[in-house]
Amino acid sequence: MERDEWTVEDHLRGKPPGSVALYRRFVELVEACGPVTYAVAKTTITFKGSRRGFAGAKPTPRGLAGYLDLQRLVEDPRIMSASPYTKRLYVHQFRITAPDELDDEFAGWLREAYAVGQGTHLT
Repeated sequence: MERDEWTVEDHLRGKPPGSVALYRRFVELVEACGPVTYAVAKTTITFKGSRRGFAGAKPTPRGLAGYLDLQRLVEDPRIMSASPYTKRLYVHQFRITAPDELDDEFAGWLREAYAVGQGTHLT
């Protein structure tokens, strides 16, 4: 039977401790940007600002997978792909496999994505 409600705990259950730790560190970096709300679905955990979702993540057997919505293209080994989402936004799919990959540069991308969640891309 298909469940209607998914929780963060559903996504964490059964995942390697290292993957769960990466997810928790990602959440710390997101929450350092300001207030967020969560939208949990079967496929991902989406983080939303006051205007829209701006990032998503989920622990995987090998680390952390997710996306960031940014107003520019970023090229980096952690970015698996980037594609236009709207005229002003690019969705970046990322994969993190080690704690040191959630560094200051990644935190900066999260701050940019958070600004998108607040609607700065609309001005």
